[in-house]
Amino acid sequence: MILTVTLNTALDITYRVRALRPHTSHRVTEVTERPGGKGLNVARVLAALGHEVTVTGFTGGATGRTVQEQLTATPGLADALVPVAGPTRRTIAVVDTASGDTTQLNEPGPTVTPAEWSAFQEAYEDLLPSMSAVALCGSLPPGVPVGAYAVLVRLARAAGVPVLLDTSGEPLRRGVAARPDLIKPNADELAELTGSHEPLRATQDARRRGATAVVTSLGADGLLAATPEGRWRATPPAHLHGNPTGAGDSAVAGLLSGLVDRLPWPTRLSHAVALSAATVLAPVAGEFDRAAYEELVGRIAVTGEATAA
Repeated sequence: MILTVTLNTALDITYRVRALRPHTSHRVTEVTERPGGKGLNVARVLAALGHEVTVTGFTGGATGRTVQEQLTATPGLADALVPVAGPTRRTIAVVDTASGDTTQLNEPGPTVTPAEWSAFQEAYEDLLPSMSAVALCGSLPPGVPVGAYAVLVRLARAAGVPVLLDTSGEPLRRGVAARPDLIKPNADELAELTGSHEPLRATQDARRRGATAVVTSLGADGLLAATPEGRWRATPPAHLHGNPTGAGDSAVAGLLSGLVDRLPWPTRLSHAVALSAATVLAPVAGEFDRAAYEELVGRIAVTGEATAA
């Protein structure tokens, strides 16, 4: 069982319009709603890959009930979300079907009280012993301490559960100091963490700051990994046009799947890049084009070398 943590859950709403133009009215051609937030996207991809997944985080209000109803209907997902008084946020993606570009609008999350944060930590500790891995994903809602992920990383490590951290800014900086097994920043998040805009140097610096392994997302150019076993670069065969929302979350799912299946790093990276690329071809975050994934996974170029024993 894999545990994904989404402290700032959301209901993702995607609007499709023929062409998005400022200061004008638009006729929406299609509307979709899905449970959202990075960890929930990761969980849905893992479930589609055949893994048993438990989701936790915060949920509240009518929007939260909609999120839970849709999660319950997803095979392979177990709902362990913790209730809060405030309403779960919504995120709005407006897809311009003419250009393929996406405009994202993210509401703030509910304000979490100290008592609600304490209740979550207790629930999280109770879940850890039955988990093979845990992913801590996304932003923090108002009221949650900035060092929250550092606390959750330490609890996972104390329980002997491998932990992946995917966040940004100060929560990432503090979380890295707690020594997670893996972090998955994008290039901008990594530069903010380390002060270096050279990805390989920044990736190595992030390991020195506490992360056991670092996999950096380079967008359409794939992934760069620095691990105790070696360093690799994984690149897709071509740039794919589509909706990139959720592509990084699918990469996280691929890395977690490879972790629990004990795949070698080059194979993990191939699956992660193929999933990320196949997500660009899917209509909404948390989904991927399975045929494209299966076709792409054998065409990912992985270069690099293992560390000498």
